Amino acid sequence: MTAAIHPTATVSPDAEIGPDVTIGPGAIVGAGVRIGRGTSVGANANVQGPTTIGEENRIFPFAVVGFEPQDLKYRGEDTRLTIGNRNVFREFSTVHRGTAGGRGETVVGDENLFMAYCHVAHDCRIGSNSVLANYVGLAGHIDVGDWVVLGAYVGCHQFVRIGNHAYVGAFTVIRQDVLPFCKTDGRDAKTYGLNSIGLKRRGFTPERLDALERAYRLLVRSRQNTTQALAAIAAEIPPQADVEELVRFVRESERGFHR
Repeated sequence: MTAAIHPTATVSPDAEIGPDVTIGPGAIVGAGVRIGRGTSVGANANVQGPTTIGEENRIFPFAVVGFEPQDLKYRGEDTRLTIGNRNVFREFSTVHRGTAGGRGETVVGDENLFMAYCHVAHDCRIGSNSVLANYVGLAGHIDVGDWVVLGAYVGCHQFVRIGNHAYVGAFTVIRQDVLPFCKTDGRDAKTYGLNSIGLKRRGFTPERLDALERAYRLLVRSRQNTTQALAAIAAEIPPQADVEELVRFVRESERGFHR
């Protein structure tokens, strides 16, 4: 099928529009934009390039995608935004391109939901299957893993990492890394055990949950420092992929993590 472009939409001749794409009234698609099969761009949404958007995404009215970053050091360098498949960007959400001083690229994976008024700043990397509730704000250079849930009004400091399967409660202020598999909440953010409900919904077995619970208690609840806790995890818990992922995340942390 050919694309369905509303007569009042403005589409650059230098944009590449795939089959079965719909572009609504008043929408703007700029030069350097590539839109994959089945993606819809809602009324008055604005997409600028260089931006590559995969298949079957939904960009709702008044969303702004692919504009230059809000970085005072940006001087018009050729940076980009890359978006995967089947993502949803609700009304007034904003996603910006990267910076030359950063990674040069902002990346969004597959099947994520960005609720209204979410902001994804320059050089962020978002995994897949995550939910960012209304008004979530991600500063630049943030890594968000897979299967993450960020509650409404969560604010994240630049350069932090949020691990796979993390759950962050509404209004939480993130200043350090957020542990994978765990719940983090509060203006003075702290972890509150495993994200047990989310993990069970994703098919984690009791054995996997038990191993993670033991590792979490050694890492956060014990009176050991991080080095001692990691040594205790290695000594007391048999090798297990989830625990190894948690340990690796902690070892690679440069900002420390919320305890």
